[in-house]
Formats: sequence, structure tokens, C-alpha cells
Amino acid sequence: MRGKAHLFDRDRISTDEILPARHQALADDAELAKHAMAGIDPEFAQRSARGDILLAGREFGFGTAREAAVRALAGARVAAVVARSFAPAFFRDALNNGFLAIECPAAVDGVRDGDLVEVDLKDGVVRNLIRGTAFGFVPFTPFALDILEAGGLLPYVLRQTTGGSSA
Repeated sequence: MRGKAHLFDRDRISTDEILPARHQALADDAELAKHAMAGIDPEFAQRSARGDILLAGREFGFGTAREAAVRALAGARVAAVVARSFAPAFFRDALNNGFLAIECPAAVDGVRDGDLVEVDLKDGVVRNLIRGTAFGFVPFTPFALDILEAGGLLPYVLRQTTGGSSA
């Protein structure tokens, strides 16, 4: 996957900044998407495009566990968040929803806002296609990849219990 980088190089971006609490109750992902990153950058959702990659500092998604924060980013067409580190609850919510959360501190240092970035899950590499640099990350386990490929934990479990069909 590849997309434009949106760099938010600061630590401890909270779930309330990713999706302000007043928008939590919205049920529709398209409505949630309109408010993605609104606690920091109210115009983010208008600038994001399919496949874009958000880069951030340490403990991204700390605070109250809010699955809706992950859904807002996915709805805003963000393909992945690459961060120095993640709050455990955000990372778990991301995986459970089939959303990529990749820890790669070197990539955050080596990418500038607007650069074209590529994430290679198979090789465990984030590439900055503008600057010609590459940054390795610890690849996902086969089990985590299966969950991501299924689109999240619930679709993964349904596949397992229905013998491979999505019915």
C-alpha cells in the first residue's frame, strides 16, 4: 500500500484528539470520518485521500479505549498509522478492526509531511519513495496477518466458524 504521509510528530495523541468524544455516538463510519483527527487538525478529513498514511509519535491513541477512533481513521481513508509506539488499547482496537497500526520509530524520523510512503507488510518495511529510504519494522505474526487480511477479528472468527465462507 502507498499513500501521502500526514505527519503528526508529537507524543501522546489521545483518542479524544483522534475523535473528539462529542462525535463518539455516531454510528455511520462516513460520519465518524468527517471528524478524524479533529482534536488536532479539524481540516484533516478534507485533506486525506484513500491510502494515505498517518505518522505519529509515542503512545498514539492513549487514553480511553475508543474503537470509534479507529473507525474514524479508516473512514477517512487512512490505510495505516505508523507511530513510534501505540497505546495498547488502541493497538488492540486497530487489529480487531482490521486496521494497520505499525510501530516504526525510524520511519517517523525519516518521513516528512506530504512524502509518498509505501508500507510493505510482507517484508516489514516502510519506504519513503520521495527520499529513497527504507525503515524496517517487526513484521506481524501470521495470526495477526490473518486477522488483518480478514478485515478484523469478527470476520476472522466468522470465517473460522463457518468453514471459510462469509455467510
